[in-house]
Amino acid sequence: MPHNASLAGGGAPPRWNGHAKGSAAYSRILAGLSCAGVATFAQLYSTQAVLPLLASDLRITAAEAALTISLATVGLAVTVIPWSFLADRIGRVRAMTWGICAATALGLMVPLAGSFQLLLALRLLEGMALGGIPAIAIAYLNEEVTKAHAALAAGSYVAGTTLGGLAGRLVAGPAGELWGWRAAALAVSVLATVAAVAFLLLVPKARGFVASGGTGLRGALGTLAAHVRNIRLLALYLQAFLMMGGFVAVYNYLGFRLSGEPFTLPATLISLIFLAYLSGTVTSRWAAGLTLRFGRRSVLMAGLGLAVAGLALTLTESLVLILAGLVVFTGGFFAAHSIGAGWTGAIATEGRAQAASLYNLAYYLGSSVLGWAGGLLFQSLGWAALAGAVMVLACVTAVIVAVVHPRGGAGRAPGASRPVSN
Repeated sequence: MPHNASLAGGGAPPRWNGHAKGSAAYSRILAGLSCAGVATFAQLYSTQAVLPLLASDLRITAAEAALTISLATVGLAVTVIPWSFLADRIGRVRAMTWGICAATALGLMVPLAGSFQLLLALRLLEGMALGGIPAIAIAYLNEEVTKAHAALAAGSYVAGTTLGGLAGRLVAGPAGELWGWRAAALAVSVLATVAAVAFLLLVPKARGFVASGGTGLRGALGTLAAHVRNIRLLALYLQAFLMMGGFVAVYNYLGFRLSGEPFTLPATLISLIFLAYLSGTVTSRWAAGLTLRFGRRSVLMAGLGLAVAGLALTLTESLVLILAGLVVFTGGFFAAHSIGAGWTGAIATEGRAQAASLYNLAYYLGSSVLGWAGGLLFQSLGWAALAGAVMVLACVTAVIVAVVHPRGGAGRAPGASRPVSN
């Protein structure tokens, strides 16, 4: 079958309809990408559960300790677009393989860092290697599964990423409490190595990928510019920046709040707050399924509403209500994120890897910038100021989505009774 210009950027061949839900290949794709999610997000946030321990051991501030998260996400953010162009030439699976192997090797070096500066350098490089996973995974999904199940598949992938993030924190917390933050980092890296091997064994060869025709730098920049000028995509990029920044800020500094008065919880118990990620595992798939009935816009707005309601509960001094609020906030955030990530691929009919890369660029820049800046607010004005600021970010996001994607214009996910308006 001849390649044509419409396939530039790795678009799927016209006669390829994708693997249907229930097929062996569909199951292997989701299982393999879930393992990639474990390897990626366990490593990316490997120090988050032990930030108070790391700050104490290295005699640094909370905001400085959070740089081990922010620099990793900066590294990921600045490389997602280069990785997407590489994936257009060498293939989605090969690019993800290169990235996950490099990140795993760097992660095993993190516990050996002899200084805070070297630790930050390794975390930056680790994040740069991990840039080869998130955006490419979404493009791969949109090319390899049927359109009717693309939203559900994206939700399943996001659910897998929540399990990865959770696994990394639950491993790091107890290990850090017993043997220190270096042991925690090593334990997470070993977990990521196992998950990376499982990804390599499970993920099937791509059938919907067609290599880029080599349009050069001008064509690549033109693709990016077209996506940025698309107001519908730009709204989703702003949603990713604002909400991910707020989300990371909450998880970065809630541990510091709970380790101080009046709670004084140990690191092992604080690491259990990441069990709230399980709510995100559930809501990611739940939200994707609801798009078939209510449309992406409505479900994304509902997720933002849940996030605000959950944060309001964390303003109390009751540990039970704080934890309940964290569960609701996390579920709402991942519901909105799963919709935003999948919607990007649906809107961008060409250059999907680049569209997804821009989403991830915004997502992880938010994590880096707002996730770190939240620490300055927390140190100066306390938890109420930080939580209030994140609530404002969620409300701003809701307004942007409501204006750019008016009711009736967003449509439903493919396979619903009414078609999606792209």
